[in-house]
Amino acid sequence: MSIEFQQLLRPVPIARRPGCPGPADVGFAQAFSDLLAAEEYLDGAAIARARRAAEAAGERFDLVLVKLGLISEADLCEVYAAYSGLRLIGAAEIPSQPVLADRLRHAFLKTNRILPISHDGGRILIASADPFIDEMISAIGYMLDLEVEPVLIAPAEIERALRSLYQDGVAEAHSDEAGVAVQVAGDGSEFDIERLRDIANEAPIIRLVNQIIARAVERGASDVHVEPGRDAVAVRYRIDGFLQQERTVAPTSRAALTTRIKIMAKLDIAERRLPQDGRIKTAVRGVEIDIRVSTIPTAFGESVVLRILDRTRVELDFARLGLNETTEAGLRRLMALPNGIILVTGPTGSGKTTTLYTALKDLNRPELKLFTVEDPIEYQLSGINQIQVQPQIGFDFPVALRSILRQDPDIVMIGEIRDLETARIAIQAALTGHLVFSTLHTNSAIAAITRLIDIGLERYLLASTIVGVMAQRLVRRLCPACSRPFDRADRTQHPFELTVPPPGGSRSAASNRRIAVGCAACGHTGYLGRTTISELLVIDDDMRHSVGRRSEDQRAMEQLARGAGFRSLYEDGLVKVEAGETSLEEVLRVTRAA
Repeated sequence: MSIEFQQLLRPVPIARRPGCPGPADVGFAQAFSDLLAAEEYLDGAAIARARRAAEAAGERFDLVLVKLGLISEADLCEVYAAYSGLRLIGAAEIPSQPVLADRLRHAFLKTNRILPISHDGGRILIASADPFIDEMISAIGYMLDLEVEPVLIAPAEIERALRSLYQDGVAEAHSDEAGVAVQVAGDGSEFDIERLRDIANEAPIIRLVNQIIARAVERGASDVHVEPGRDAVAVRYRIDGFLQQERTVAPTSRAALTTRIKIMAKLDIAERRLPQDGRIKTAVRGVEIDIRVSTIPTAFGESVVLRILDRTRVELDFARLGLNETTEAGLRRLMALPNGIILVTGPTGSGKTTTLYTALKDLNRPELKLFTVEDPIEYQLSGINQIQVQPQIGFDFPVALRSILRQDPDIVMIGEIRDLETARIAIQAALTGHLVFSTLHTNSAIAAITRLIDIGLERYLLASTIVGVMAQRLVRRLCPACSRPFDRADRTQHPFELTVPPPGGSRSAASNRRIAVGCAACGHTGYLGRTTISELLVIDDDMRHSVGRRSEDQRAMEQLARGAGFRSLYEDGLVKVEAGETSLEEVLRVTRAA
């Protein structure tokens, strides 16, 4: 850079806190490390590891933190804000239209990872994920003849804004798919394994798969579905329990896309006749993500489902799960018992495992020894012995449980009671003084009792060991940004909202019912995030006698439970409707109440 140009840049001030060294300064790594430790983002061992890696690679210390997966990009932005004194902005401040698009071109913004936020005539607000771009800020100020105020923003928000404001995502996706199509074209046959392996390891297909996974994580998807069809490959995300179309991929890219995923999951790319299961461990924006991969052959190729397990999105806290105070208090009383069986029931994807993990985290104390037997282990919990069953070598639930009981456990969690043998061992563990947690696939808490009887458990054993059953469902939360209060004029669009009373038979004046609307924040669905509705059946002495009697059916047990204060899933859902957390349509969808 010439001396004259440097002089032109100097008059533009940089609003960063004085006295904080930049990455090129000698004291930067130490100053940044001290802040990371003081704010408890990282411990000393992780910081030392990152500093050694940065010195060995000759890279910036702060950027190496993300590459090693020690800190997420979002957390790093918060540290940057504390370190530099710059303001951190969020998605709410991103403009709806490009700012000075005629002078700040998309290619320039994308290359430098910056985003103009606002312009008021003499001043422009420029957002960046990096606070150390003094020369770039000065150059923009000189070029536009404006005062430039730098602010910080997460990299994901910049990329999302560039995609939406400049339609960059569509062009980039088409470019990568075209690159894959060119490579595949003329290769003779998609069954040429070596040729497919080479294509799957080329840049276009690698970028395509990485984009699909990164977008899924950014949007909070729980699953990615790659579904081959006659004319295209559909890529769909399951968000808040609903599948949403994300994109389609040309059929010429199908084999390469599937092969790339199978390579990442360490699956056999030559085997296309049988289902396969694998696992991918990767980092997305500095966050370690665990992905379970399942493939199955279909008429037009292999269907692939990627289950995304993002530990940063899971909050193991009963209040955050959405349990009401009465249910949480009852569950904690059951957890304090020295022995017995506690079951959590519901369909696949209803949050049963998360509830059990929350209970185990709460019980995890130095004086107790905890074991889990799972298939698969979804999240690793510190201080708990977690066992992955492997049926292919004969290490199934019964074998694992028999071995655990010889390990002197206090608390045992069984991932799922699937058969009579597993149920009998759970009964044996409870009878010998252990507290046992498990899941079961039933529609209600009381149905769990009849289900266990149906698979062959003796009533007297069940009555003497089971202490409580909680059934649960996940319902979508109304979007806080766009939901509006329910108006009686909505009668025609939402007839149930006025015709179905809440528990107790009458609607209180304090009702806060709301209606889903839809906006950009929630993807125009009207819902954002999910909460839990639940019912807890506590097995007291009267219920224990009822379970043990052959003459008692499910209806009789339900009447007995209601006499003790039992509240159903549907009724718990109506309480959340009255509170404005969800809609009645959502409650009816998951409970199928008439």
